[in-house]
Amino acid sequence: MSETRAEADFQSDLDLALRLADAADAQSLPRFDAADLNVSLKADRSHVTDADLATERAIREILQAERPEDGILGEEYGTSGDTHRQWIIDPIDGTANFLRGVPLWGTMISLAVDGAARVGVVSMPALGRRWWAAPGLGAWASTDAEPRAIRVSEVSDLDDASVSFQSIAQWDEAGHLDTLIALSRRVWRDRAYGDVFSYMLLAEGRIDMVAEFDVKEYDIAAAFAIVTEAGGTATAFDGARTLSGRSALATNGVLHPAFLEQLRTSGTQPGTAGQQSPAAS
Repeated sequence: MSETRAEADFQSDLDLALRLADAADAQSLPRFDAADLNVSLKADRSHVTDADLATERAIREILQAERPEDGILGEEYGTSGDTHRQWIIDPIDGTANFLRGVPLWGTMISLAVDGAARVGVVSMPALGRRWWAAPGLGAWASTDAEPRAIRVSEVSDLDDASVSFQSIAQWDEAGHLDTLIALSRRVWRDRAYGDVFSYMLLAEGRIDMVAEFDVKEYDIAAAFAIVTEAGGTATAFDGARTLSGRSALATNGVLHPAFLEQLRTSGTQPGTAGQQSPAAS
């Protein structure tokens, strides 16, 4: 594939990603808490709604018209095109929340270049909030007010850290329940905020670590891009800088080595995700 766009020029890509988020919100928000929402089970026993499908279709239509040379990886419709520059889409992260009327869900849109997430947009329209980032352009958040720059925390001691672990069942299925318990005894505060919202709290400096298992590229790409541009560090559970490790450990950066050491020495050795969870979305 011939490169028609300099890798370092991400402003136009970010502008497009924000427009994709607008299109996504227009599909998803009207279907949130709808009485006639159609819900079905996929082959892996996870849920999918008509809103998931319509939202990803809307994003793909724009990308195919405006970036036909780029590849796409989406949760609902798979992979197409080249992987050098690949748009990675989770149309509704937190489908379980969406179908139960819980407003903690969002659309995740990322542009990855050679497997590294560079541009990220997360939109949570039920909360009226959005986050975005790109290299050289910073990390930002908005509500009804003007956009504001965001930055991870400066907490430097595990004893003072606030962490989100996603779910007990997820860590148990991955064989890391003892590790989670040991971690909870070490840090100041532990909560399971869940899904993409945890990463955005991290990027805003409100918590200091997020870790989860059984994740695909579309579950983490946009979050990794935003956390990184906000000054944090995002890797797999073993410290590898990859989107395909099937696990995620995101921190404020300062604490990343300490978290890796804590996870390595408590319970089991860090690794990749365990079995597929039926509740994954």
